[in-house]
Amino acid sequence: MVIYQKNIRIGAKRRGFHLITREIETILPEIQHIKSGICQVFIQHTSASLTINENADPTVRQDFEYYFNKSVPENDPGYLHDDEGPDDMPAHIKASLMGASVMIPIQNGRFALGMWQGIYLCEHRNRAGSRNLVITAWGI
Repeated sequence: MVIYQKNIRIGAKRRGFHLITREIETILPEIQHIKSGICQVFIQHTSASLTINENADPTVRQDFEYYFNKSVPENDPGYLHDDEGPDDMPAHIKASLMGASVMIPIQNGRFALGMWQGIYLCEHRNRAGSRNLVITAWGI
């Protein structure tokens, strides 16, 4: 059993859904030594999230943004937490709905994602800063 772990800082991105699969693969080339295993990607923030979905058609990411903005709108008068602006509480809700981590199988030194799958960084803030990720891979 081997375990590899690295931290990565992703530069600030505009609000929306961004493919980061290549960045993850680049930061952890050690997965090539794992025949069978798992990789967990974890985001250390409460107003951004991670998910796995369509990697080919960018309109899917635009539709994700449209859906979540419609489902969890800004400026809801019922929100109590708005310390950092009207996108503050909606960003926290969206992050909880989406999740803070993804798990990817590793087979023969590569991520075993489906042909049309990619890892998304889901940025829910209007003016976000950089985001910290912890990437852990383990296997044999």
